[in-house]
Amino acid sequence: MADIKSQAIDHGFHVHDERHFVETYSLRQLWEVDLHPEEACSGPIDLHLSLDVDPRALLGFEDEIVKLDDLDDEPPRGFTFPLLFTWTLPPLPDPPDLLVLATELAGVGGVELPVEVSAIDSFPSVTDAPERSLSIVARMSVELADVYLNNDDAVSASLERCKHVSLYLLEHADRWLGDQ
Repeated sequence: MADIKSQAIDHGFHVHDERHFVETYSLRQLWEVDLHPEEACSGPIDLHLSLDVDPRALLGFEDEIVKLDDLDDEPPRGFTFPLLFTWTLPPLPDPPDLLVLATELAGVGGVELPVEVSAIDSFPSVTDAPERSLSIVARMSVELADVYLNNDDAVSASLERCKHVSLYLLEHADRWLGDQ
């Protein structure tokens, strides 16, 4: 996770908070990092990264590494950890059309970073108008063989795409928040 945070900083993000959870029963671990693009220090956009480490995948990968005859042998593929990118914005008084937003973000995220867009309408009280909140999530798998080989190209490319998605959201947030 330290490498991912370092790469995020290299891609123009500010890291604000980090949490590490360990489930005592299964030893499953979860790292969470809160960050935002440099351009959004006072802005409404936050990005939340979470890496879920399944000990069974880690132990299975280790078992396969031990079986390798030579240190130059290619490490086994197929052992992955999910890495989630979740963008949050405050409730939007003038929310975008979800289909248009999903289509535009698909172009920004590209094939390398497929982005899911959804919304939730909340009613603070029965007589109030609904408040719409967007949920924007992208998922990727971190290949343990790449971590073992110190090959972080996939994560780096995803962080670059995350930066573009963040800047797109920042560019349009004022209009959705009714500030323009």
